[in-house]
Amino acid sequence: MAKVNGSDEDDHRASTFGAVDREDPTPLHEQVAAAIRRAINEGEAGPGDRIPQARDLAAVLGVNNNTVLRALRLLRDEGLVEMGRGRAIRVTGNPERGAVVAKTKELIDFARHHGYRRDELIALMYRLS
Repeated sequence: MAKVNGSDEDDHRASTFGAVDREDPTPLHEQVAAAIRRAINEGEAGPGDRIPQARDLAAVLGVNNNTVLRALRLLRDEGLVEMGRGRAIRVTGNPERGAVVAKTKELIDFARHHGYRRDELIALMYRLS
């Protein structure tokens, strides 16, 4: 879905990510990440597909390039996208995998907050599985 050679198809794909709502209290980068997640969930982009570069998404969404980059970092951390050399961005996961990664991070944070070390959490997970 990257904008390669400025094709009309790529312009259309970039526009499928929707717009941000500046009246919404949700931070803009989270709105952008949610729009990309929704596009992946609805089949607009699947594993292996390229999505538009950050600057193209920023232009379509009417936000700063850094806002899009921040959203892409969230999605990368969730395992949904991979940002490669030459600014290529590829979908690497699906919404279910992203949700599992997000919940796992919540569990890790929760366990750390309650004094569990990494090895203790891993041992607990093995015992429960």
